[in-house]
Amino acid sequence: MTQDYAPKSEFLNVLMARGFVHQCSDFAGLDEKALAGSLAAYIGFDCTAASLHVGSLLPIMMLAWLQRCGGRPLPLMGGGTTRVGDPSGKDESRKLLTIEQIDANKASIRRVFERFLTFGDGATDARMLDNADWLAGLNYIEFLRDVGRHFSVNRMLTMDSVKLRLEREHELSFIEFNYMCLQAYDFVEINRRYGAQLQMGGSDQWGNIVTGLDLGRRMGTPQLYALTSPLLTTASGAKMGKTAAGAVWLNADMLTPYDYWQYWRNSEDADVARFLRLFTFLPLEEIARLAALQGAEINEAKKTLATEATALIHGREAAEQAAETARATFEEGALALSLPKIALEAEEIVAGLGVLSAFVKAGLVASTGEARRQVKGGGLRVNDLVVTDERALLGEKDFEADGVVKLSLGKKKHVLLTRA
Repeated sequence: MTQDYAPKSEFLNVLMARGFVHQCSDFAGLDEKALAGSLAAYIGFDCTAASLHVGSLLPIMMLAWLQRCGGRPLPLMGGGTTRVGDPSGKDESRKLLTIEQIDANKASIRRVFERFLTFGDGATDARMLDNADWLAGLNYIEFLRDVGRHFSVNRMLTMDSVKLRLEREHELSFIEFNYMCLQAYDFVEINRRYGAQLQMGGSDQWGNIVTGLDLGRRMGTPQLYALTSPLLTTASGAKMGKTAAGAVWLNADMLTPYDYWQYWRNSEDADVARFLRLFTFLPLEEIARLAALQGAEINEAKKTLATEATALIHGREAAEQAAETARATFEEGALALSLPKIALEAEEIVAGLGVLSAFVKAGLVASTGEARRQVKGGGLRVNDLVVTDERALLGEKDFEADGVVKLSLGKKKHVLLTRA
């Protein structure tokens, strides 16, 4: 168990103290490697969308701490494995993307890592890898003979990613069944090419990672290590990174810095200290001080969490602007023009836009049905007036005051409609 091991290296000390560690294949062995310096580790990120979401933030932070503690982080883009699709945690096959879509997603995702890691050619500088470099050119017959012979189908059938799909009688394609072979082979290749001794990931990847350790042993690589982090849920049991409006994306063109700030500001009281440890670089002493705040004062800790987490992704200036926008909007009741904006075409304004459709267009609700339910509960407001007529139209008259229309869902979510 993690709590029974007292690490000597700064790297494991930090990760364990801040709550990053769930399982490790060999605490003492990994600790010794980290203590000796020059520990190289990688984490894989498949390119299934144009942005990673908050669920990927924890492994990114692990790579950042590795570099801060003198190790070398190797973020791995799944340019090859994304062509196959990871079956982990899914009841149906992932949609197969074209190579062009994968390349576009890969280019978009890379930008996030530059916020957290220093890239270069130095001993502790990060290097961005792509498993398409070695997977795309594999000869199938040679791969089966040289690598595939080391895998036991009996053992593969016991992996959660396979077993759960079969138990639920959901189809598992042959291409997905091969995913764990490719991920295991990644570990061997990255060790050979870049000297990585450690693979990290979420606890749902434990089976795949230790399969890589076993493959490395069978193929004659030096000792490899596995380290996983807990799969995070909020205090109420909700999955991290999901909201009623959709995923909490890390790229600003998919989620504004203001909305990102609000996501962290709306954290449950019981989650604040844990999130400060995991998703900021604040010292543990400062986090302990913030965690001790009680009653209404806990809101100050939430604002600190929101600003620090947003600064890591979007920069300090954008984070402080988001904090100021929230203060002006909620504490002063002002119409903060730096709220997220959605532009309407002139013909939409002239013809009139249905109020339910407007809230969907603004991304505040997922459907007109959800908007209708919110109306019945008094949860929607236009220019701070409660919406009571679900058939109302927004038109020129609504833009007269400030040239914008303010849509609000509850007290904390606001979007401005503007003229294109």
